[in-house]
Amino acid sequence: MSSADEVSYLFAQRGWRSWFFTQDHKRIALLYLIVVSLMLMLAGTFALLIRIELLTPDKTIMEAVTYNRFFTLHGVGMVWMFMIPAIPSVFGNFLLPLMLGAHDVAFPRLNLASWYVYVAGATIVICAMIAGGTDTGWTFYTPYSTTTPREVIPVLFGIFVIGFSSIMTSLNFIVTTHTLRAEGMGWMRMPLFVWAIYGTSVIQVLATPILGITLVLVALESWLGTGIFDPARGGDPVLFQHLFWFYSHPAVYIMVLPGMGVVSELMPTLCHRPPSSYRSIVYSTFGISAVGFLAWGHHMFVSGMSPVNAAFFGLASMLVAIFTAIKIFSWVSTMVDGQITFNAPMVYLLGFIFLMVFGGMTGVALATVGLDPHWHDTYFVVAHFHFIMAGPVLLAFLAALHFWFPKMFGKRYSERLSLMGATITFFGFFATFTPQFLLGNMGMPRRYYSYPPKFQWLHVASTMGATVLAAGLLLTLGTLLYALVWGERAASNPWDSRGFEWDTATPPPEHNYEVIPHIDRGPYEAAESGGARVG
Repeated sequence: MSSADEVSYLFAQRGWRSWFFTQDHKRIALLYLIVVSLMLMLAGTFALLIRIELLTPDKTIMEAVTYNRFFTLHGVGMVWMFMIPAIPSVFGNFLLPLMLGAHDVAFPRLNLASWYVYVAGATIVICAMIAGGTDTGWTFYTPYSTTTPREVIPVLFGIFVIGFSSIMTSLNFIVTTHTLRAEGMGWMRMPLFVWAIYGTSVIQVLATPILGITLVLVALESWLGTGIFDPARGGDPVLFQHLFWFYSHPAVYIMVLPGMGVVSELMPTLCHRPPSSYRSIVYSTFGISAVGFLAWGHHMFVSGMSPVNAAFFGLASMLVAIFTAIKIFSWVSTMVDGQITFNAPMVYLLGFIFLMVFGGMTGVALATVGLDPHWHDTYFVVAHFHFIMAGPVLLAFLAALHFWFPKMFGKRYSERLSLMGATITFFGFFATFTPQFLLGNMGMPRRYYSYPPKFQWLHVASTMGATVLAAGLLLTLGTLLYALVWGERAASNPWDSRGFEWDTATPPPEHNYEVIPHIDRGPYEAAESGGARVG
Protein backbone atom coordinates (compact mmCIF):
# COMPACT_ATOMS: atom_id res chain seq x y z
CA MET A 1 0.00 0.00 0.00
CA SER A 2 1.48 3.36 -1.00
CA SER A 3 1.74 6.41 1.23
CA ALA A 4 -0.96 8.13 -0.79
CA ASP A 5 -3.27 5.17 -0.29
CA GLU A 6 -2.61 5.20 3.46
CA VAL A 7 -3.49 8.87 3.77
CA SER A 8 -6.55 8.25 1.59
CA TYR A 9 -7.69 5.47 3.88
CA LEU A 10 -7.55 7.50 7.08
CA PHE A 11 -8.77 10.86 5.88
CA ALA A 12 -10.20 10.80 2.35
CA GLN A 13 -13.30 8.78 3.30
CA ARG A 14 -15.19 11.72 4.76
CA GLY A 15 -18.74 10.42 4.76
CA TRP A 16 -20.13 10.44 8.27
CA ARG A 17 -21.00 6.75 8.12
CA SER A 18 -17.36 5.83 7.48
CA TRP A 19 -16.46 7.46 10.80
CA PHE A 20 -19.46 6.85 13.05
CA PHE A 21 -19.68 3.15 12.17
CA THR A 22 -15.95 2.48 12.01
CA GLN A 23 -14.40 -0.35 14.00
CA ASP A 24 -10.84 0.80 13.35
CA HIS A 25 -9.10 1.65 16.62
CA LYS A 26 -7.24 4.55 14.95
CA ARG A 27 -10.38 6.30 13.78
CA ILE A 28 -12.06 5.72 17.13
CA ALA A 29 -9.02 7.32 18.77
CA LEU A 30 -9.45 10.39 16.54
CA LEU A 31 -13.14 10.56 17.46
CA TYR A 32 -12.12 10.53 21.12
CA LEU A 33 -9.52 13.22 20.41
CA ILE A 34 -12.19 15.55 19.04
CA VAL A 35 -14.58 15.06 21.94
CA VAL A 36 -12.11 15.20 24.84
CA SER A 37 -10.53 18.31 23.30
CA LEU A 38 -13.96 19.94 23.28
CA MET A 39 -14.40 18.95 26.92
CA LEU A 40 -11.02 20.51 27.76
CA MET A 41 -12.09 23.73 26.06
CA LEU A 42 -15.42 23.74 27.91
CA ALA A 43 -13.86 23.08 31.33
CA GLY A 44 -11.11 25.60 30.62
CA THR A 45 -13.67 28.27 29.73
CA PHE A 46 -15.39 27.73 33.09
CA ALA A 47 -12.01 28.01 34.83
CA LEU A 48 -11.20 31.30 33.13
CA LEU A 49 -14.60 32.72 34.07
CA ILE A 50 -14.00 31.67 37.68
CA ARG A 51 -10.63 33.42 37.71
CA ILE A 52 -12.18 36.59 36.23
CA GLU A 53 -14.83 36.58 38.95
CA LEU A 54 -12.14 36.33 41.64
CA LEU A 55 -10.35 39.45 40.41
CA THR A 56 -12.24 41.47 43.06
CA PRO A 57 -13.20 40.54 46.63
CA ASP A 58 -16.93 40.76 45.85
CA LYS A 59 -19.03 40.43 42.71
CA THR A 60 -17.13 40.97 39.45
CA ILE A 61 -19.16 39.38 36.65
CA MET A 62 -21.53 36.85 38.26
CA GLU A 63 -23.68 36.12 41.30
CA ALA A 64 -22.65 33.68 44.02
CA VAL A 65 -24.99 30.90 42.86
CA THR A 66 -23.60 31.13 39.32
CA TYR A 67 -20.07 31.01 40.70
CA ASN A 68 -20.92 27.82 42.63
CA ARG A 69 -22.29 26.22 39.47
CA PHE A 70 -19.29 27.24 37.41
CA PHE A 71 -16.63 25.82 39.72
CA THR A 72 -18.67 22.62 39.98
CA LEU A 73 -19.01 22.31 36.22
CA HIS A 74 -15.32 23.12 35.75
CA GLY A 75 -14.39 20.28 38.09
CA VAL A 76 -16.87 17.83 36.56
CA GLY A 77 -15.73 18.65 33.03
CA MET A 78 -12.03 18.56 33.78
CA VAL A 79 -11.95 15.44 35.97
CA TRP A 80 -14.62 13.14 34.60
CA MET A 81 -14.77 14.26 30.98
CA PHE A 82 -11.14 15.15 30.18
CA MET A 83 -8.47 14.01 32.62
CA ILE A 84 -9.67 10.43 33.08
CA PRO A 85 -10.35 9.50 29.43
CA ALA A 86 -7.90 11.80 27.61
CA ILE A 87 -4.66 9.82 27.31
CA PRO A 88 -6.00 6.23 27.48
CA SER A 89 -8.95 6.75 25.15
CA VAL A 90 -7.03 8.76 22.57
CA PHE A 91 -3.44 7.53 22.58
CA GLY A 92 -4.12 4.16 24.18
CA ASN A 93 -6.63 3.45 21.46
CA PHE A 94 -4.42 4.65 18.63
CA LEU A 95 -1.13 3.17 19.79
CA LEU A 96 -1.77 0.03 21.82
CA PRO A 97 -2.35 -2.32 18.84
CA LEU A 98 0.51 -0.68 16.91
CA MET A 99 2.89 -1.15 19.83
CA LEU A 100 1.79 -4.75 20.36
CA GLY A 101 2.05 -5.67 16.66
CA ALA A 102 -1.70 -6.31 16.40
CA HIS A 103 -4.25 -5.54 13.67
CA ASP A 104 -6.72 -3.95 16.14
CA VAL A 105 -7.98 -4.16 19.70
CA ALA A 106 -9.54 -7.40 20.92
CA PHE A 107 -13.13 -6.13 20.72
CA PRO A 108 -13.52 -3.52 17.94
CA ARG A 109 -17.32 -3.23 18.31
CA LEU A 110 -17.01 -2.73 22.07
CA ASN A 111 -14.40 -0.08 21.35
CA LEU A 112 -16.81 1.90 19.19
CA ALA A 113 -19.61 1.37 21.70
CA SER A 114 -17.42 2.84 24.47
CA TRP A 115 -17.11 6.06 22.46
CA TYR A 116 -20.87 6.30 22.00
CA VAL A 117 -21.41 5.66 25.71
CA TYR A 118 -18.88 8.38 26.57
CA VAL A 119 -20.59 10.86 24.23
CA ALA A 120 -23.98 9.95 25.72
CA GLY A 121 -22.72 10.55 29.28
CA ALA A 122 -21.04 13.83 28.33
CA THR A 123 -24.21 14.97 26.55
CA ILE A 124 -26.30 14.25 29.65
CA VAL A 125 -23.90 16.29 31.81
CA ILE A 126 -23.90 19.21 29.35
CA CYS A 127 -27.70 19.18 29.11
CA ALA A 128 -27.85 19.22 32.91
CA MET A 129 -25.53 22.25 32.85
CA ILE A 130 -27.84 24.07 30.43
CA ALA A 131 -30.89 23.14 32.50
CA GLY A 132 -29.45 24.72 35.64
CA GLY A 133 -26.36 22.80 36.61
CA THR A 134 -25.41 21.79 40.11
CA ASP A 135 -23.46 23.54 42.84
CA THR A 136 -22.02 20.77 45.00
CA GLY A 137 -18.46 20.71 43.72
CA TRP A 138 -17.16 17.78 41.66
CA THR A 139 -16.94 15.63 44.83
CA PHE A 140 -20.73 15.76 45.54
CA TYR A 141 -20.20 15.67 49.31
CA THR A 142 -23.20 14.74 51.42
CA PRO A 143 -25.34 16.03 53.07
CA TYR A 144 -25.35 19.03 50.72
CA SER A 145 -25.54 16.96 47.53
CA THR A 146 -28.63 15.16 48.86
CA THR A 147 -30.42 18.35 49.98
CA THR A 148 -29.46 21.06 47.46
CA PRO A 149 -32.37 22.43 45.41
CA ARG A 150 -30.19 22.25 42.28
CA GLU A 151 -30.51 19.36 39.85
CA VAL A 152 -27.85 16.91 41.02
CA ILE A 153 -29.29 13.63 39.69
CA PRO A 154 -28.84 14.34 35.93
CA VAL A 155 -25.16 15.20 36.46
CA LEU A 156 -24.68 12.10 38.61
CA PHE A 157 -26.33 9.99 35.93
CA GLY A 158 -24.11 11.44 33.21
CA ILE A 159 -20.96 10.63 35.19
CA PHE A 160 -22.36 7.17 35.91
CA VAL A 161 -22.74 6.57 32.16
CA ILE A 162 -19.21 7.84 31.46
CA GLY A 163 -17.95 5.29 34.00
CA PHE A 164 -19.32 2.47 31.85
CA SER A 165 -17.29 3.81 28.92
CA SER A 166 -14.13 3.72 31.04
CA ILE A 167 -14.77 0.12 32.09
CA MET A 168 -15.46 -1.00 28.52
CA THR A 169 -12.27 0.63 27.24
CA SER A 170 -10.18 -0.77 30.08
CA LEU A 171 -11.45 -4.33 29.60
CA ASN A 172 -10.63 -4.05 25.91
CA PHE A 173 -7.09 -2.91 26.64
CA ILE A 174 -6.48 -5.67 29.20
CA VAL A 175 -7.68 -8.43 26.87
CA THR A 176 -5.75 -6.92 23.94
CA THR A 177 -2.54 -6.84 25.97
CA HIS A 178 -2.97 -10.44 27.09
CA THR A 179 -4.02 -12.00 23.80
CA LEU A 180 -2.84 -9.95 20.81
CA ARG A 181 0.85 -9.39 21.42
CA ALA A 182 2.94 -10.23 18.38
CA GLU A 183 4.99 -13.41 18.40
CA GLY A 184 8.14 -12.91 20.42
CA MET A 185 6.79 -10.03 22.51
CA GLY A 186 7.09 -11.25 26.07
CA TRP A 187 5.88 -9.15 28.96
CA MET A 188 9.29 -7.58 29.45
CA ARG A 189 9.46 -6.57 25.80
CA MET A 190 6.33 -4.45 25.94
CA PRO A 191 6.77 -0.67 25.54
CA LEU A 192 6.52 1.30 28.77
CA PHE A 193 3.48 3.18 27.50
CA VAL A 194 1.67 -0.16 27.14
CA TRP A 195 2.57 -1.03 30.74
CA ALA A 196 1.14 2.31 31.91
CA ILE A 197 -2.11 1.83 29.99
CA TYR A 198 -2.38 -1.74 31.26
CA GLY A 199 -1.86 -0.70 34.88
CA THR A 200 -4.36 2.12 34.50
CA SER A 201 -6.91 -0.27 33.00
CA VAL A 202 -6.60 -2.62 35.96
CA ILE A 203 -7.32 0.26 38.35
CA GLN A 204 -10.27 1.37 36.21
CA VAL A 205 -11.90 -2.06 36.22
CA LEU A 206 -11.46 -2.50 39.98
CA ALA A 207 -12.29 1.01 41.18
CA THR A 208 -14.90 2.48 38.82
CA PRO A 209 -17.77 0.23 40.02
CA ILE A 210 -17.29 1.69 43.51
CA LEU A 211 -17.84 5.17 42.11
CA GLY A 212 -20.93 4.00 40.23
CA ILE A 213 -22.44 2.49 43.37
CA THR A 214 -21.68 5.65 45.37
CA LEU A 215 -23.31 7.94 42.81
CA VAL A 216 -26.39 5.72 42.70
CA LEU A 217 -26.66 5.89 46.51
CA VAL A 218 -26.47 9.70 46.43
CA ALA A 219 -29.14 9.82 43.72
CA LEU A 220 -31.42 7.48 45.69
CA GLU A 221 -30.99 9.56 48.83
CA SER A 222 -31.67 12.80 46.98
CA TRP A 223 -34.67 11.33 45.15
CA LEU A 224 -36.22 8.87 47.60
CA GLY A 225 -34.74 9.91 50.96
CA THR A 226 -33.28 6.46 51.64
CA GLY A 227 -31.22 7.72 54.58
CA ILE A 228 -27.96 5.96 53.77
CA PHE A 229 -25.97 9.13 54.46
CA ASP A 230 -28.52 10.97 56.65
CA PRO A 231 -27.83 10.69 60.43
CA ALA A 232 -31.50 11.45 61.19
CA ARG A 233 -32.38 8.16 59.47
CA GLY A 234 -29.48 6.17 60.87
CA GLY A 235 -27.06 6.99 58.03
CA ASP A 236 -23.55 8.46 58.12
CA PRO A 237 -22.26 11.24 55.82
CA VAL A 238 -18.68 10.14 56.50
CA LEU A 239 -19.53 6.83 54.80
CA PHE A 240 -19.88 8.78 51.56
CA GLN A 241 -16.36 10.13 51.98
CA HIS A 242 -14.96 6.63 52.47
CA LEU A 243 -16.76 5.31 49.39
CA PHE A 244 -15.94 8.32 47.24
CA TRP A 245 -12.24 8.50 48.11
CA PHE A 246 -11.79 4.74 47.91
CA TYR A 247 -12.41 5.28 44.21
CA SER A 248 -11.12 8.80 43.80
CA HIS A 249 -7.68 8.31 45.28
CA PRO A 250 -6.88 5.46 42.87
CA ALA A 251 -8.48 7.73 40.26
CA VAL A 252 -5.58 10.10 40.82
CA TYR A 253 -3.42 7.41 39.23
CA ILE A 254 -6.03 6.63 36.58
CA MET A 255 -5.36 10.19 35.46
CA VAL A 256 -1.62 10.52 35.98
CA LEU A 257 -0.29 6.99 35.29
CA PRO A 258 -0.94 7.29 31.52
CA GLY A 259 0.91 10.59 31.62
CA MET A 260 3.83 8.85 33.31
CA GLY A 261 3.66 6.29 30.53
CA VAL A 262 3.95 9.06 27.95
CA VAL A 263 7.06 10.43 29.66
CA SER A 264 8.59 6.95 29.97
CA GLU A 265 7.93 6.28 26.27
CA LEU A 266 9.10 9.59 24.84
CA MET A 267 12.16 10.15 27.02
CA PRO A 268 14.36 7.43 25.40
CA THR A 269 13.67 8.78 21.89
CA LEU A 270 14.19 12.43 22.79
CA CYS A 271 17.35 11.60 24.76
CA HIS A 272 18.67 9.13 22.15
CA ARG A 273 19.27 6.28 24.57
CA PRO A 274 17.31 3.42 26.20
CA PRO A 275 15.60 4.09 29.53
CA SER A 276 18.04 3.85 32.42
CA SER A 277 15.93 1.25 34.23
CA TYR A 278 13.11 -0.41 32.28
CA ARG A 279 12.17 -2.87 35.03
CA SER A 280 12.11 -0.22 37.74
CA ILE A 281 9.57 1.78 35.76
CA VAL A 282 7.45 -1.32 35.18
CA TYR A 283 7.48 -2.45 38.81
CA SER A 284 6.84 1.06 40.13
CA THR A 285 3.75 1.25 37.90
CA PHE A 286 2.21 -1.66 39.74
CA GLY A 287 3.49 -0.42 43.07
CA ILE A 288 1.55 2.79 42.50
CA SER A 289 -1.50 0.84 41.30
CA ALA A 290 -1.58 -1.37 44.39
CA VAL A 291 -0.73 1.15 47.11
CA GLY A 292 -3.07 3.72 45.56
CA PHE A 293 -5.99 1.67 46.92
CA LEU A 294 -4.64 1.94 50.48
CA ALA A 295 -4.16 5.70 50.80
CA TRP A 296 -7.69 7.13 50.44
CA GLY A 297 -7.98 8.08 54.12
CA HIS A 298 -5.48 10.95 53.92
CA HIS A 299 -8.31 12.98 52.38
CA MET A 300 -10.23 12.53 55.64
CA PHE A 301 -7.83 13.41 58.46
CA VAL A 302 -10.21 16.11 59.76
CA SER A 303 -13.34 13.93 59.57
CA GLY A 304 -12.59 12.04 62.78
CA MET A 305 -10.06 9.24 62.62
CA SER A 306 -8.07 7.27 65.18
CA PRO A 307 -4.32 8.03 65.41
CA VAL A 308 -3.54 4.48 64.26
CA ASN A 309 -5.66 4.81 61.12
CA ALA A 310 -4.28 8.27 60.39
CA ALA A 311 -0.72 6.98 60.72
CA PHE A 312 -1.46 4.06 58.38
CA PHE A 313 -2.95 6.28 55.68
CA GLY A 314 -0.10 8.75 56.02
CA LEU A 315 2.53 6.01 55.61
CA ALA A 316 0.70 4.52 52.63
CA SER A 317 0.74 7.93 50.99
CA MET A 318 4.49 8.20 51.56
CA LEU A 319 4.96 4.78 49.96
CA VAL A 320 3.19 5.96 46.80
CA ALA A 321 5.62 8.87 46.72
CA ILE A 322 8.53 6.42 46.77
CA PHE A 323 7.25 4.58 43.69
CA THR A 324 6.73 7.91 41.92
CA ALA A 325 10.26 8.97 42.85
CA ILE A 326 11.60 5.78 41.25
CA LYS A 327 10.12 6.87 37.94
CA ILE A 328 11.41 10.42 38.26
CA PHE A 329 14.95 9.27 39.07
CA SER A 330 14.85 6.94 36.08
CA TRP A 331 13.72 9.76 33.75
CA VAL A 332 16.38 12.14 35.06
CA SER A 333 19.04 9.46 34.77
CA THR A 334 18.01 8.86 31.17
CA MET A 335 18.43 12.57 30.47
CA VAL A 336 21.78 12.82 32.23
CA ASP A 337 23.28 9.98 30.21
CA GLY A 338 21.59 10.93 26.93
CA GLN A 339 21.71 13.65 24.31
CA ILE A 340 18.58 15.74 24.81
CA THR A 341 16.62 17.00 21.82
CA PHE A 342 15.11 20.32 22.89
CA ASN A 343 11.75 20.59 21.15
CA ALA A 344 8.08 21.03 22.04
CA PRO A 345 7.53 17.47 23.34
CA MET A 346 10.64 17.74 25.52
CA VAL A 347 9.44 21.05 27.02
CA TYR A 348 6.20 19.35 27.98
CA LEU A 349 8.12 16.43 29.51
CA LEU A 350 10.36 18.74 31.53
CA GLY A 351 7.28 20.64 32.71
CA PHE A 352 5.63 17.34 33.67
CA ILE A 353 8.62 16.31 35.78
CA PHE A 354 8.83 19.71 37.48
CA LEU A 355 5.15 19.69 38.39
CA MET A 356 5.32 16.10 39.62
CA VAL A 357 8.27 16.88 41.92
CA PHE A 358 6.75 20.09 43.26
CA GLY A 359 3.26 18.64 43.52
CA GLY A 360 4.61 15.44 45.06
CA MET A 361 6.40 17.33 47.82
CA THR A 362 3.23 19.27 48.68
CA GLY A 363 1.34 15.95 48.58
CA VAL A 364 3.68 14.48 51.18
CA ALA A 365 3.05 17.56 53.30
CA LEU A 366 -0.73 17.20 52.96
CA ALA A 367 -0.48 13.50 53.88
CA THR A 368 1.25 14.42 57.15
CA VAL A 369 -1.25 14.23 60.00
CA GLY A 370 0.14 17.25 61.84
CA LEU A 371 0.22 19.55 58.80
CA ASP A 372 -2.95 18.64 56.92
CA PRO A 373 -5.46 20.38 59.28
CA HIS A 374 -3.81 23.74 58.56
CA TRP A 375 -4.21 23.39 54.78
CA HIS A 376 -7.35 21.26 54.56
CA ASP A 377 -10.00 22.80 52.28
CA THR A 378 -7.82 25.82 51.51
CA TYR A 379 -6.37 27.02 48.21
CA PHE A 380 -3.22 25.07 49.09
CA VAL A 381 -5.16 21.89 48.25
CA VAL A 382 -6.41 23.44 44.99
CA ALA A 383 -2.84 24.30 43.98
CA HIS A 384 -1.55 20.85 44.98
CA PHE A 385 -4.34 19.13 43.04
CA HIS A 386 -3.50 21.05 39.88
CA PHE A 387 0.25 20.60 40.26
CA ILE A 388 0.05 16.84 40.78
CA MET A 389 -2.88 15.99 38.51
CA ALA A 390 -4.36 18.60 36.18
CA GLY A 391 -1.03 20.06 35.06
CA PRO A 392 0.82 16.78 34.48
CA VAL A 393 -2.16 15.26 32.63
CA LEU A 394 -2.49 18.34 30.41
CA LEU A 395 1.25 18.52 29.67
CA ALA A 396 1.52 14.78 29.01
CA PHE A 397 -1.52 14.95 26.71
CA LEU A 398 0.08 17.77 24.74
CA ALA A 399 3.47 16.03 24.68
CA ALA A 400 1.84 12.90 23.27
CA LEU A 401 -0.18 14.90 20.76
CA HIS A 402 2.93 16.66 19.45
CA PHE A 403 5.12 13.54 19.41
CA TRP A 404 2.59 11.28 17.70
CA PHE A 405 0.98 14.00 15.55
CA PRO A 406 2.98 12.89 12.47
CA LYS A 407 2.01 9.27 13.12
CA MET A 408 -1.67 10.09 13.49
CA PHE A 409 -2.05 12.62 10.68
CA GLY A 410 1.03 12.28 8.46
CA LYS A 411 1.68 16.04 8.76
CA ARG A 412 4.43 18.24 10.17
CA TYR A 413 3.75 21.22 12.45
CA SER A 414 5.78 24.38 13.00
CA GLU A 415 8.44 23.51 15.55
CA ARG A 416 9.06 27.16 16.40
CA LEU A 417 5.39 27.93 17.12
CA SER A 418 4.90 24.65 18.99
CA LEU A 419 7.94 25.35 21.15
CA MET A 420 6.60 28.82 21.87
CA GLY A 421 3.17 27.41 22.74
CA ALA A 422 4.68 24.80 25.06
CA THR A 423 6.77 27.40 26.91
CA ILE A 424 3.88 29.83 27.31
CA THR A 425 1.56 27.03 28.48
CA PHE A 426 3.96 25.84 31.17
CA PHE A 427 4.77 29.28 32.55
CA GLY A 428 1.09 30.25 32.42
CA PHE A 429 0.20 27.17 34.43
CA PHE A 430 2.96 27.84 36.95
CA ALA A 431 1.89 31.47 37.31
CA THR A 432 -1.74 30.47 37.79
CA PHE A 433 -1.33 28.05 40.67
CA THR A 434 1.80 29.15 42.54
CA PRO A 435 -0.07 32.13 44.09
CA GLN A 436 -2.72 29.68 45.26
CA PHE A 437 -0.18 27.89 47.45
CA LEU A 438 0.43 31.23 49.15
CA LEU A 439 -3.30 31.90 49.43
CA GLY A 440 -3.86 28.54 51.12
CA ASN A 441 -0.97 29.02 53.50
CA MET A 442 -2.49 32.38 54.50
CA GLY A 443 -5.81 30.65 55.25
CA MET A 444 -7.90 31.41 52.14
CA PRO A 445 -10.60 28.68 51.92
CA ARG A 446 -11.28 27.01 48.61
CA ARG A 447 -14.60 27.48 46.76
CA TYR A 448 -15.31 30.88 48.36
CA TYR A 449 -17.07 33.51 46.24
CA SER A 450 -15.90 36.51 48.29
CA TYR A 451 -12.74 37.03 50.31
CA PRO A 452 -10.92 39.68 52.44
CA PRO A 453 -9.22 42.42 50.38
CA LYS A 454 -5.75 41.40 51.62
CA PHE A 455 -5.94 38.32 49.33
CA GLN A 456 -6.77 40.28 46.19
CA TRP A 457 -3.24 40.75 44.81
CA LEU A 458 -2.66 37.00 44.82
CA HIS A 459 -5.98 36.38 43.08
CA VAL A 460 -5.09 38.99 40.47
CA ALA A 461 -1.71 37.29 39.93
CA SER A 462 -3.44 33.90 39.57
CA THR A 463 -5.92 35.30 37.03
CA MET A 464 -3.10 36.88 35.02
CA GLY A 465 -1.40 33.48 34.95
CA ALA A 466 -4.63 31.86 33.77
CA THR A 467 -4.80 34.36 30.91
CA VAL A 468 -1.25 33.46 29.86
CA LEU A 469 -2.12 29.76 30.10
CA ALA A 470 -5.16 30.27 27.86
CA ALA A 471 -3.01 32.14 25.34
CA GLY A 472 -0.50 29.29 25.24
CA LEU A 473 -3.22 26.72 24.68
CA LEU A 474 -4.84 28.80 21.93
CA LEU A 475 -1.49 29.19 20.18
CA THR A 476 -0.95 25.44 20.40
CA LEU A 477 -4.43 24.74 19.06
CA GLY A 478 -3.96 27.12 16.15
CA THR A 479 -0.55 25.66 15.30
CA LEU A 480 -1.82 22.09 15.19
CA LEU A 481 -5.00 22.94 13.27
CA TYR A 482 -2.93 24.83 10.69
CA ALA A 483 -0.58 21.86 10.36
CA LEU A 484 -3.52 19.50 10.01
CA VAL A 485 -4.85 21.41 7.01
CA TRP A 486 -1.78 22.98 5.42
CA GLY A 487 1.14 21.16 7.03
CA GLU A 488 3.85 19.48 4.99
CA ARG A 489 4.00 15.71 4.63
CA ALA A 490 5.80 14.14 7.59
CA ALA A 491 8.62 11.63 7.26
CA SER A 492 7.83 8.01 8.07
CA ASN A 493 9.79 8.24 11.34
CA PRO A 494 10.59 11.92 11.98
CA TRP A 495 11.94 11.28 15.50
CA ASP A 496 14.20 8.37 14.51
CA SER A 497 12.38 6.42 17.21
CA ARG A 498 12.93 2.72 17.89
CA GLY A 499 9.36 2.29 19.14
CA PHE A 500 7.34 -0.51 17.56
CA GLU A 501 4.58 1.89 16.44
CA TRP A 502 7.01 3.39 13.91
CA ASP A 503 7.66 -0.02 12.33
CA THR A 504 4.66 0.45 10.07
CA ALA A 505 3.69 3.15 7.59
CA THR A 506 2.88 6.74 8.63
CA PRO A 507 -0.11 7.15 8.92
CA PRO A 508 -0.77 3.44 9.52
CA PRO A 509 -2.73 1.44 6.93
CA GLU A 510 -6.16 0.04 7.69
CA HIS A 511 -5.00 -3.10 9.48
CA ASN A 512 -1.73 -1.64 10.79
CA TYR A 513 0.54 -4.39 9.45
CA GLU A 514 0.29 -6.32 6.22
CA VAL A 515 2.12 -9.12 8.04
CA ILE A 516 2.14 -9.34 11.83
CA PRO A 517 5.78 -8.79 12.82
CA HIS A 518 7.94 -11.16 14.81
CA ILE A 519 9.46 -9.31 17.76
CA ASP A 520 12.95 -10.32 18.79
CA ARG A 521 14.24 -7.08 20.24
CA GLY A 522 13.33 -4.81 23.12
CA PRO A 523 11.17 -1.75 22.47
CA TYR A 524 14.12 0.65 22.77
CA GLU A 525 16.77 -1.40 21.00
CA ALA A 526 17.94 -0.70 17.47
CA ALA A 527 16.28 -2.76 14.77
CA GLU A 528 19.67 -3.91 13.56
CA SER A 529 20.04 -5.96 16.74
CA GLY A 530 17.69 -8.52 15.29
CA GLY A 531 14.19 -7.10 15.16
CA ALA A 532 12.57 -6.82 11.75
CA ARG A 533 10.92 -3.59 10.69
CA VAL A 534 7.67 -3.85 8.80
CA GLY A 535 5.94 -1.30 6.59
